[in-house]
Amino acid sequence: MSLESLSHAPRGHARTLIHLVLIAWAGFYLLPLVVMLLTSVKPLEEIRSGTLLSLPHALTFEPWIKAWSSACTGADCRGLERFFVNSFAMAIPAVLISTAIGAVNGYALTKWRFKGSDLLFGLLLLGCFIPFQVVLLPMAQTLGWLGLANTIPGLVLVHVIYGLAFTTLFFRNFYAGIPDELIRAAQLDGAGFFTIFVRILLPISAPIIVVCVIWQFTQVWNDFLFGVAYSGNETKPVTVGLNNLVNTSTGVKEYNVDMAAALIAALPTLVVYVLAGKYFVRGLTAGAVKG
Repeated sequence: MSLESLSHAPRGHARTLIHLVLIAWAGFYLLPLVVMLLTSVKPLEEIRSGTLLSLPHALTFEPWIKAWSSACTGADCRGLERFFVNSFAMAIPAVLISTAIGAVNGYALTKWRFKGSDLLFGLLLLGCFIPFQVVLLPMAQTLGWLGLANTIPGLVLVHVIYGLAFTTLFFRNFYAGIPDELIRAAQLDGAGFFTIFVRILLPISAPIIVVCVIWQFTQVWNDFLFGVAYSGNETKPVTVGLNNLVNTSTGVKEYNVDMAAALIAALPTLVVYVLAGKYFVRGLTAGAVKG
């Protein structure tokens, strides 16, 4: 055996060991998801008589159908479908608006600096650390003044306002890495504020746009506090609907339906991260180094 093969052997064993440890931790981390998935496709009798990790003997998707269309949330037995639709009606405009305004804010704070811009950015940055509970009462009063209480547009406004601090921070850090000479050259050619933004910066902003969309969609979709505080009976998001479904005490406790409902509520964010998770990391690192 050559000296070169001996030197590579320990390195190969170490890499194998690292992979095994990572696989073990990934399996441990995914265990609750596996339990939820198995429980959601078992009949109720199997859940009572079997173990959490036992495979279903009689595979059924009836719990998923019931969770979607006929499970009870209190006295209302219409399932999660309407809550699911409400969440999309709230999340999509909130994500698009907050991302668009954050992009303009980040552009203005880096390439069109003005007196007090650093102070304004500091105040916006402070918004990232304000707890949800602090703004509950002021925001409720504001929604009442605007006539948006218990409505989907009201929830959109709340999430846009709360998300602006994060989207502005993301875009500001990304645009800080773009050479100022590029903006000055465009100005010399007669380009104005929005012309430079639309024709020069937006085409190269795809990585940070993906970051903001994933971040905001996840935050808005998973929010419970704002949803339960500012929604009405017909405008509740899916997180509130799931909570009401799981805590409904009438009839037999159907754990398979509860697990199916939880997976339905989590499905959009899971899909977003599976399909676009690698772009999220790339987008964050794209603005990490200036120049």
